[in-house]
Amino acid sequence: MSLAQAIAAIGAGALTEDALRLHVFPLFSNTLAAPGIYLANHSLGRPLNQTEDDLREGFHLWQTRLGDAWGPWLEEEQAHRSRLAQLIGASRPDCIVPKTSAGQGLRTALNALPGMPRVVSTAGEFDSIDVILKQYAALGRISLQLVAIEAADGSIDLSQLMQKIRDGVDLVVISQVMFMTGQVVPNLDLLAAHCHEAGARLLVDAYHSVGVFPVDVAAMNADFVIGGSYKYLRGGPGAAFLYVSPDALSGGVKPIDIGWFAKDEPFRYERPNPPRFAPGGDAFLESTPPVLTYYQARAGQQLALHLGMDRIRAYNIDRLSRLKRYLADFGVAAEGADSKHGAFLTIENSAAASLAEALERSGITTDARSRWLRLSPDYLTLDSDLHEVASTLASVSAKS
Repeated sequence: MSLAQAIAAIGAGALTEDALRLHVFPLFSNTLAAPGIYLANHSLGRPLNQTEDDLREGFHLWQTRLGDAWGPWLEEEQAHRSRLAQLIGASRPDCIVPKTSAGQGLRTALNALPGMPRVVSTAGEFDSIDVILKQYAALGRISLQLVAIEAADGSIDLSQLMQKIRDGVDLVVISQVMFMTGQVVPNLDLLAAHCHEAGARLLVDAYHSVGVFPVDVAAMNADFVIGGSYKYLRGGPGAAFLYVSPDALSGGVKPIDIGWFAKDEPFRYERPNPPRFAPGGDAFLESTPPVLTYYQARAGQQLALHLGMDRIRAYNIDRLSRLKRYLADFGVAAEGADSKHGAFLTIENSAAASLAEALERSGITTDARSRWLRLSPDYLTLDSDLHEVASTLASVSAKS
């Protein structure tokens, strides 16, 4: 059964385990043949069988058409950008700039700002974002302030960040979902408005939200959004993106991280000085693109669009709630499974890394970040698996 046939068969109602096992699980039969229980979907998403065929299609074009493959390759690039635009609520596909990592998108945004930008971010950003900001600051390319946004009760508190914006800043960098704790940062639209009133721009890292719950960048009103397909979109490494808002594009943001594909009609090989760039977000394109990543990401994007973010989110909350309840039955407290958290549960424990290793030895794949053990079931996770995870975790916790 093809992906399209499977989606048609599953219908338009709420997702159920029985329907998913019958129609969607076969789309992942190669991956699901591996033993064990996989709860690291918040890290590396499991690929569809179709992904291998899609990659073969892109390669076959190279093998059989050589230079003439650029026609269909660039059509696939545009389809890739269009699918991502639909997934995040972007008004135009050209606002999506393909990147090989979210960090590359961050660097593009930083380098597009004039002078030495004043940047404020949180102390809880993912490592790649954190290290880029700190290195830019160390080399005098930006001034950087990092603020804590965790209140005493563990909730998100943006008051210190708001004060930094009032004091004067050019760019705010923040995640939509915090990667350690899974907390959803509230009121990003209000944060964007606050930034714009102060003459600042907002960059949102949406890597832990795109593909697992509805994202609307137009309503968010962020100037830049970075993300990718490595996790919930099941597209593997290398298929990331930078979103540049229409207002930012028309408001004078000028790209420096560019290449010959950013030129107006690049295949005419004209060389005006200064260069003449393509309109809109196409002016942010770089050099010869890694075209196979568009094929690599295709099946995961298509499945997410067909299933729909609302249905995926509802079913994910169901899986998380069940796991949280089963853990509680064994006396293990977890956070998540609500609108204030993303697609994984967290268990705070100073021995989180050791617990993850013990679970791995029992055939259960999770991970740990700092003192948080992260558990991420998805729509390929059975209820019986959740029972087993809760029982096993209670057992290894008692031994630690």
